[in-house]
Amino acid sequence: MPELLTEDQQRLAAKTQSFAETHLLNLDAQLSRESRAGIISAAREAGFFAMTQPKEYGGSAAGTLEMTVVRDVLGACNAPHQHLIFGPGPGVLAGADGELRESHLAPLLRGEKRAGFGFTEPDDASAPTSAVADGDAWVVNGQKSYVTGGSEADFINTLVQIPELGPALLVVDSNAPGVTVARRFESLDGSHHAAFAFNDVRVPKSHLIGKPGEGLPRAMRQIGDTRLAIAAQCTGLLRWVDAYLSEYLLGNDRSGKPRGSKEGIRLRYADARITSFAVRSMVYRTARLADAGENIVNEAIACKVMATETIGNVVDNAIQLVGGNALVAGHPLERLYRQVRSLRLAEGGSDVLRLNLARGRLELNKGRI
Repeated sequence: MPELLTEDQQRLAAKTQSFAETHLLNLDAQLSRESRAGIISAAREAGFFAMTQPKEYGGSAAGTLEMTVVRDVLGACNAPHQHLIFGPGPGVLAGADGELRESHLAPLLRGEKRAGFGFTEPDDASAPTSAVADGDAWVVNGQKSYVTGGSEADFINTLVQIPELGPALLVVDSNAPGVTVARRFESLDGSHHAAFAFNDVRVPKSHLIGKPGEGLPRAMRQIGDTRLAIAAQCTGLLRWVDAYLSEYLLGNDRSGKPRGSKEGIRLRYADARITSFAVRSMVYRTARLADAGENIVNEAIACKVMATETIGNVVDNAIQLVGGNALVAGHPLERLYRQVRSLRLAEGGSDVLRLNLARGRLELNKGRI
């Protein structure tokens, strides 16, 4: 659990706290290009940038528990722009070789290219995005409705259906002829995305990731790897809300009595602490299982659902306790409310994950309590 960290892990937590205080806190919501580059440079020097990258590319390939510690501390600081301190990971390109390794994976890890992930078709799509072999190329047709990072992506790791061979992942350059940005949009949490259309886009055969039929498992593996990361971030955010509420409730109301002296307020506050304790415990336990080499697909699902649902409820209750001021644009709870709402849908909606968790136990005999 968190209190059982080694001395090295405790030093990592302290280092993360210091980095957040020095480089991230008190930054404006909108960063200049110079400020953004400054954060990345500082993260490289401090060693955070390399934590998410393979050793063969100069990274440190940090373990799951180490990454959980860092994300927990950053969340507890409620640090803005914390995503900038981690270098791009290989994602579904992990294990890519040959031309694809040099043309896309290596530049991605160096920060020279940006990738998007094309998984979801629009609701009104008549058919899944498809790829048909034609000589030395795949011809891609279809649509992707919610490409994360798509508005700035140099290429899109795209899930396609190859007739008679099944789902596959293709790397599609965003500037290739026939690729159209259907629209760019901003979601509730302020992140930017794009929808794409593919019309007879010719993609080199070498841009196939793995083999036909492996596309969906590879895509789901990337999504699964992100779930525990989201849960770790929520763990830290729960600690931030607790600290914020504690300070607020210890202050006096208009009558001169502490705001936290009322029984109804204490009950709400106690529930927030109880569920926050449960989330932090399960996230750290799961991180240790991952580092022990165990398959944590179902445990990561449980953590992601519990953590994102809990942070949503806790922030909502915190706003209720603080009152109308917490609804004013720019208030830290108002900003956090918008941020965490999207997490319940990211990398699989809560109810979809609940169904997957039940299937894992009832049909596959996987997972634990």
